[in-house]
Amino acid sequence: MKRSVLISVLAIVAATVLVVVGAVSMLRGQPGSNSAAPEGEEGRSTVTNTVSEIEAGSRPDCPTGTVGGVELPCLGATSTDGAVADDQVTVVSLWAWWCEPCREELPALQEFADAHPEYSVVGVHADGDAQAGAALLDELGVTLPSYQDTENLFAAQLKLPPVVPVLVVLRGQETAGVVPTPFTDADDIAAAVEEVL
Repeated sequence: MKRSVLISVLAIVAATVLVVVGAVSMLRGQPGSNSAAPEGEEGRSTVTNTVSEIEAGSRPDCPTGTVGGVELPCLGATSTDGAVADDQVTVVSLWAWWCEPCREELPALQEFADAHPEYSVVGVHADGDAQAGAALLDELGVTLPSYQDTENLFAAQLKLPPVVPVLVVLRGQETAGVVPTPFTDADDIAAAVEEVL
């Protein structure tokens, strides 16, 4: 076999592998899918790492009721009293512990929440491993309340794109806007929220 043919065959095989890996990564985030742990995390159990196993008091309380019309358990704490008012603006970040852009966005989201107390800012952790989600928030020093969404109900009900992170702006329980763009700056988040309102 000629060397140029061999190189072409190897390039095609490599490209095929990359396409398959990319497709699997995209499917991992599909609403309603039960995704496997990322490479190197095979030992994690998505069944045993539940919200109830997270140390009580280690995470902040979540607002009572639904978020975007979806009832979800609070990630590591109980819900506080008081329902969301019809005109209350809630900024929701849909994220997952294994997502690199989420790791960059969550601290910016915390900074945004600290600078904008007029908004309720919460997260929705879209993965079955609640313990890993709480650990990431703790590692990053993010104290925002976050809900646990093991079954991807939030993304499915709001018909969100199959990516994380996704920023969702709610007025009451109604969706005002969806921004499927990762953020690294609190001012950019503020501009995106103002644009959809």
